[in-house]
This record gives sequence, C-alpha cells and structure tokens, in this order.
Amino acid sequence: MARTPSNMLPLGTVAPDFSLVDTVTNNTVALEQIKGEKGTVIMFICNHCPFVIHVNEEIVRIANDYRSQGFGFIAISSNDIEKYPDDAPDKMWKHAQKNKYTFPYLFDETQEVAKAYDAACTPDFYLFDANLHLIYRGQLDDSRPGNGIPVNGRDLREALDAVLRNSKVSDLQKPSIGCNIKWKEQ
Repeated sequence: MARTPSNMLPLGTVAPDFSLVDTVTNNTVALEQIKGEKGTVIMFICNHCPFVIHVNEEIVRIANDYRSQGFGFIAISSNDIEKYPDDAPDKMWKHAQKNKYTFPYLFDETQEVAKAYDAACTPDFYLFDANLHLIYRGQLDDSRPGNGIPVNGRDLREALDAVLRNSKVSDLQKPSIGCNIKWKEQ
C-alpha cells in the first residue's frame, strides 16, 4: 500500500471549473451547479483504495452533517480505469449506492480535473469558501488504516465549523496520505 501525500494546493486558489458525469445520476454536472452556498468540499477518492475505504463512513457522516448547513460535497474519481477496472463508472455507481453517498460521485475520465487541482492521492480533500477560494486542503483526520487512531473527521470538521462561525480556518493543515492517483500513461 503506497503512502502518497497531498500536494497542498496554495490556499486562496480559485477552484478550477469542471463539468463531469455524475455516475449516480448519469447526468453531466458543472461545479457552479453543485457548489454549496457557504462552501464546497471536493474530495478525490476511488472505490478500491484502502485509505478511502477506511474513511468512507465518516465521509458520508460529514456530508450528511454539513449539507443541511449550506455546504456542497463532491467526490471525484480520476483513476485510469483500463489498469484499475474496479474504479470504472458502473462500479462507481454501485460503490455510491453501497456506501449511501448523498453527494455526486463524478468520473474524471481525462484526468484533467485532478491535474487542475494538483490532486495526488486518494483521499484528497479540498474546502472552498462561498466564492470558491481554497481555505482548507489536506487530511480528513489523523486516522490511517492500521494506526489505531479512530476515524472522526476532526481536521475537515474543524475547517467546516470555522466557516459556520465566520472564523478564519487555521493555516496549520496536514497533507492527506493515501494511494497515489492512478495516472494514465502518456
């Protein structure tokens, strides 16, 4: 299991726009359509990564806890499906159903969106404010498969709570650690 850290896109970066197919509804959606009123969490995940599997339940809990408070949640899978067929769109749909995703699960077939966000691993989390400026990027919490630390979403929850309190999100942010995005050969 490779341990790849986030690249930590600079804070203040404007969210790169995209239009991708949502494997849950089979509709093409754009960031502008699905962003949140108070902020938007964009997560790069995939079906097979043990780091994502480890935090899946907490991802769903956080989305359910904060969507009603004005946050949008978007999951994106950018893996090469020729080499990793478990991450294909039909399997993404099944994965979303099984894990009760209440948010779009988008397929980045060209991998251009992952490149625009400088995403490196799964899971990789980004929180943008209401104007789509990056205010948090990095880990969900300190838990990793096998390290014995409970999954609680603390780091992302603290950033979301700061937005709700109209407080500045702390600049002390730790990179996520996970499996590397499975890039297509050029």
